[in-house]
Amino acid sequence: MAEIFNDSNFQQEVLSAKEPVFVDFYAEWCNPCKKIAPLIQELAEEYKGRVKVGKVNVDESPNSTNRFHIMAVPTMLILVNGEVKETIEGANITKKELMAKIDRVL
Repeated sequence: MAEIFNDSNFQQEVLSAKEPVFVDFYAEWCNPCKKIAPLIQELAEEYKGRVKVGKVNVDESPNSTNRFHIMAVPTMLILVNGEVKETIEGANITKKELMAKIDRVL
């Protein structure tokens, strides 16, 4: 199950995480976000214990959203030691492509 990140836990759960973190910036009103939501859940299960997978609602967490200059949703970031290693924008990506990007940081 993907974790829920927000402005109050972002520092601890994402930036200070010991493991790599995959963050999906999304919005409830965003249809492409809804389209890839099941894929994000699958990634959370498959990478459990190796990569922390979570979601940030851009409307509810403006500080985290602005920190990374998120201008469109969905936008996904892969962070290692608080540093962005990969940025993926849009929902036109396959599970295999996402897994390849995650595997590169492991």
